[in-house]
Formats: sequence, C-alpha cells, structure tokens
Amino acid sequence: MPVQFTLGKNERLKSRKLIDRLFKEGKRSTVSPFRIHYIISEAASGDLKFGVGVSNKNFKRAVDRNRIKRLTRETWRLQKQELMIKCGNAVSLSVFLIFTGKDLPDYQQIKASVQTIITKLIKTVEAY
Repeated sequence: MPVQFTLGKNERLKSRKLIDRLFKEGKRSTVSPFRIHYIISEAASGDLKFGVGVSNKNFKRAVDRNRIKRLTRETWRLQKQELMIKCGNAVSLSVFLIFTGKDLPDYQQIKASVQTIITKLIKTVEAY
C-alpha cells in the first residue's frame, strides 16, 4: 500500500483550547528560523496535530505571510511520516511552528529547518 502524504482537517491544530494549552503548558525550542511549541501526552488514538504562524510585525503583506505558511505546511506534509510512525498509537503530539525570520525564505531553507525540527521531535518522543 503506497504512503499517502496528506495534511487533512483532522491533522490541523485548530482547537482554541488546545492551542492555549500548548502555549501555556507546552515545551518550546528553537530551530532557526522557527520557534517550536509542542506538547506530548498519552492518548489512545495517537494524534499528530500541526499548526503554523507568521508574525504580522515582520511581514506586513499577507501574500508573504501566506506563502511562508503554505511552504511550511507543504514541507511538513511531505516529511511527517517518520514522526507519525514513532508516535504510533500511544502518544499524542501537538506542534505549532512560529516563523521568526526577517527575510522571505525559499523552499530549500524551510525544508532543511523542518527536517531538523522533525528529527528533534522524534528524539523527544522516543525519550517520552
């Protein structure tokens, strides 16, 4: 069965309660040009939720903010499979990435950063 690279509605971090909990109780880390907020919990379903944000302060034009978010979601969608396998059915992981860079990045920069982030998250899930 071929692997499907999707980022469906059930994989997006949209719950206001969960996002607030993520920023209050979750752990944070930095991988340039992203700040990572994540929370790991035990769950029966093994969810992997993802969200991304870009500051209005650094990028005034919505076109630029939307492009960064779109590129980040695309790289996450293509690289999250290994993380999903590590999470399995026992661990629920919610991740929110905030782009903190000042310049408009290209796809290769974001791809490398997201790969580093996923590797870091895999190590924390294994330690959990």
